[in-house]
Amino acid sequence: MEGYLYRLDFKVRDYECDLQGIVNNAVYQNYLEHTRHEYLKTKGVDFAEIHREGKDAVVVRVEMDFITSLVSGDAFYVTLKVEQKGRMRLVFIQEVYRSRDDWLMLKGKVTTAVVEKGRPHPIDDLADRLRTA
Repeated sequence: MEGYLYRLDFKVRDYECDLQGIVNNAVYQNYLEHTRHEYLKTKGVDFAEIHREGKDAVVVRVEMDFITSLVSGDAFYVTLKVEQKGRMRLVFIQEVYRSRDDWLMLKGKVTTAVVEKGRPHPIDDLADRLRTA
């Protein structure tokens, strides 16, 4: 949990669970994405504005290590930190923790890039803005 720039709290909803009674693996990607978007909002990053400028932020790789499953009703939180990878990519390091015992449930790593007219665009300015607490 140390070194994270942002935390967002959630609660598991019944419809996010599969027949086994645990959160479906695909739902975790939604949790990670929502946390990234909320963090970006706190930094004044607006996807619609970036798009109007002719650029788009895109996910190029997702890695998720499932440790333990959340179940319906579990309160949990997602943490986030940002690393720059070269001049073209940002990597969001994210973890999901169950709130009642701060138990690590999932480790995630989401690599993103900005493209302009379908070509990679440097992210130096954006990266500097996002790394500050």
